[in-house]
Amino acid sequence: MRLAKQIAHHNRLYHAEDTPEITDPEFDALVRRNAELEEAFPHLVREDSPSRAVGHEIAASPLSKVPHEVRMMSLDNAFSDAELAEFAARVRRFLALPEGEPVAFTAEDKIDGLSCSLRYENGVLMRAATRGDGQVGEDVTANVATIADIPQRLGGRHHPPAPSSEEEGENRKQAKAPSSSEEGGGGGGFPIPDVFEIRGEVYMSRADFLALNEAQAAAGGKLFANPRNAAAGSLRQKDASVTAARPLKFWAHGWGAASAVPGETQVAVMEQIKAWGVPVSPFFERITSMEGMTAAYDRIGGARPELPYEIDGVVYKVDRLDYQARLGFVAKAPRWAIARKFPAERAETTLEQIDIQVGRTGKLTPVGRLAPLLVGGVTVTNVTLHNRDEIARLGVRPGDRVVVQRAGDVIPQVVENLTRDVPRGPYAFPDHCPECGSEAVAEEGEVDVRCTGGLICPAQRTQRLKHFVSRGALDIDGLGEKTIDQFFALGWLESPADIFRLKERRDDILALDGWQDKSVDKLLEAVENRRTPDAARLLFGLGIRHVGAVTARDLMKRFGTLPALRGLAEKARSGDDDALAELSGIDGIGPAVIQALGDFFHEEHNRAVWDDLLNEVSPPPYVVETTDSPVTGKTVVFTGKLETMSRDEAKAQAERLGAKAAGTVSAKTDLVVAGPGAGSKLKKAAELGIEVIDEAAWAGIVAAAG
Repeated sequence: MRLAKQIAHHNRLYHAEDTPEITDPEFDALVRRNAELEEAFPHLVREDSPSRAVGHEIAASPLSKVPHEVRMMSLDNAFSDAELAEFAARVRRFLALPEGEPVAFTAEDKIDGLSCSLRYENGVLMRAATRGDGQVGEDVTANVATIADIPQRLGGRHHPPAPSSEEEGENRKQAKAPSSSEEGGGGGGFPIPDVFEIRGEVYMSRADFLALNEAQAAAGGKLFANPRNAAAGSLRQKDASVTAARPLKFWAHGWGAASAVPGETQVAVMEQIKAWGVPVSPFFERITSMEGMTAAYDRIGGARPELPYEIDGVVYKVDRLDYQARLGFVAKAPRWAIARKFPAERAETTLEQIDIQVGRTGKLTPVGRLAPLLVGGVTVTNVTLHNRDEIARLGVRPGDRVVVQRAGDVIPQVVENLTRDVPRGPYAFPDHCPECGSEAVAEEGEVDVRCTGGLICPAQRTQRLKHFVSRGALDIDGLGEKTIDQFFALGWLESPADIFRLKERRDDILALDGWQDKSVDKLLEAVENRRTPDAARLLFGLGIRHVGAVTARDLMKRFGTLPALRGLAEKARSGDDDALAELSGIDGIGPAVIQALGDFFHEEHNRAVWDDLLNEVSPPPYVVETTDSPVTGKTVVFTGKLETMSRDEAKAQAERLGAKAAGTVSAKTDLVVAGPGAGSKLKKAAELGIEVIDEAAWAGIVAAAG
């Protein structure tokens, strides 16, 4: 369970949020461990096993969702010559081929980009979509139309096979591109099918990535961790003009739905796709032996440092399409293809200093500043040291010689300290925030050290202010992220209370570009309408760690007013047993929440922000108005994906109907509301004989109750 959650977490960060925390090899190691456990204990394989998942369900996105007619799959990985040879042998065994009968494969470099599907109808590009979870992706048609590599009409023009540079000229000479004279090839005259879906990768070159980050830094914008994330973030934009301003590229590596397939081999079809004007890999070639497969891996790996784009392995596919059809698929990958991944790249340098960065949630992250070194063709100057425990494990201090690993192009990491035995005191991790001077503590059972300054900490302040006005909190219309950034830079907003003093700056706001009398008055009216906010929303809006929307409601249901909650939280932190018992007695409130509340009110800065805010607003006593309904007094669990409301909204509905919204299914559960993708909770409900309804039935209960 823990390993599955870990893999799902990193899958979500990589595929849905484009913010990976670990390197590709680290993730591959987790996946391999999961596979080993499932092979050893097949009876324990879960329905929602990571081995069956492709990509990740799409996170909240301004882009519309579109289903894939043919599922977009993932690839299994090999990490050695032996594993690659076993793949080839497995293909032969499955096909029951006689000894000595050759099997041809194709080989090409595995570019590190964002999977994208291009649907052409009668040769015209009709739709483009990201992979998503393999079954449903995001519609990026308008964005793809801005990428020069992708033709709007097939056959209209020809493209070079991939981005070029003077440095890689020699590498290209070694790359064997497909040609019609090859065995299994095909000409360029195949009629364009009624429907043909080309699949490939949207990517960004190394040089364009560095230039983009330089421009982002100059403008005070978001920096991307690597070219893959930059490509993903650039493609998944609501405004296609943003995508148009980013130097994205594309090449094809396969196809999906097709009314007709232009060839009987992988080589023939890829050659036809290239003839229609879509770029393919310059290293694409046909191979007929294991020696050839190994040679392709060595050749592409040797060229890797000089390529102008990022690759992380070599992909092999069975060439004959009839063999591919017989081989079929396993849970998430074809049996006829595999990716041999490159090992992580390493180099030595000096750790010159350790800086502490404070994130929006207050986490103190140590970043090592390195003497510049070249790893895999890229100059590296910074390295993540993750947290306090990782520094202690490595024993690193400024001045140490270290081995740095760059893999998957996530920010590099230190894998070895070469001078840890040199006499010198250990690194002293700060116990106060370097930004605001507040205490920095690690909660029990956690390795991360966090600033307790909260809303007073400048590193956290703007993000906290954005959370404060967000829909789930005070929901102040007109006070969006850009406006908060602008007002903060002008010194007008430093704490939540300042929002309610904006009326004093009406003339100043009106003097800014883009503001008119009507828009200023509308903003100020929206602010004034929140002078008597819901107490639970206000508490949630303060962004206290572990106090989410549901927890805030639970606390306010018990205490009624914010001053009462504060008083008990302060007593609990001072060791008052009665206060601890009262907080612990609230269903869903555990030690983490109690400690977070105590830490928040213990900090003088936070108390000042709290008092200042309550001088501006007057939340009425919190009262949960309930309505008699068929679920009054019952325990309800929501599981799966809710399509017409958020999970928090559904739980709030249950509370208004007099029900208790729980997070787990047990013998005390009376009703389960299951949306698409419901898994273990739905299974447990069936085992316990608990009533299960869908979201539409739940909406009917809510509507009937008025």
